[in-house]
Amino acid sequence: MTYPIRIVGSQVVLREFTLEDIDDVLGIVGDDKVTAWLSFDSRDRAQAAAMIKGTLERAQQEPRTEFYLAVTKPADETRVIGFARIGLAGVKAGKLGYAIAATEWGHGYATDAARALTSYAFAELGLHRISAAIGPDNTASITLVEKLGFTKEGVLRDHVYTNGAWRDSVLCSVLAHEWNAH
Repeated sequence: MTYPIRIVGSQVVLREFTLEDIDDVLGIVGDDKVTAWLSFDSRDRAQAAAMIKGTLERAQQEPRTEFYLAVTKPADETRVIGFARIGLAGVKAGKLGYAIAATEWGHGYATDAARALTSYAFAELGLHRISAAIGPDNTASITLVEKLGFTKEGVLRDHVYTNGAWRDSVLCSVLAHEWNAH
């Protein structure tokens, strides 16, 4: 049996998505300012709803292979300001992703969400390695993961097709023993 995940950071609370989150999620994944940095194009309401429904279905899988969580502020956990995700891949490995609504940029929410989810993945899921693949022009996100102790490993050429073109990704990672010393 899976239990709902709730992770409390210093500035944000990560929680499971609900169907009531669709409009908030659309405000993020439907915003070209946000998706310009992501590995997928902007989505419409039906696509945002399908995304949430898929997330809810995958959250019920045993064993769970994805932890795709809503990012909220502690004062109002009903309003979604972003998302953070760890997808399990390989042996004791995870792939980190996150996005915050453009109206909430610059307040440290992405950093706190990434830190909280990475800590959870190492401490609770027993992962050994977590990686993040980030567009080379997304200097804010590269700086964010480096601040958290991730190391640049290299460039994945033509890694994702988004916004009508192939895009490279900078691959960064952190290992459990590096995180624990952090």
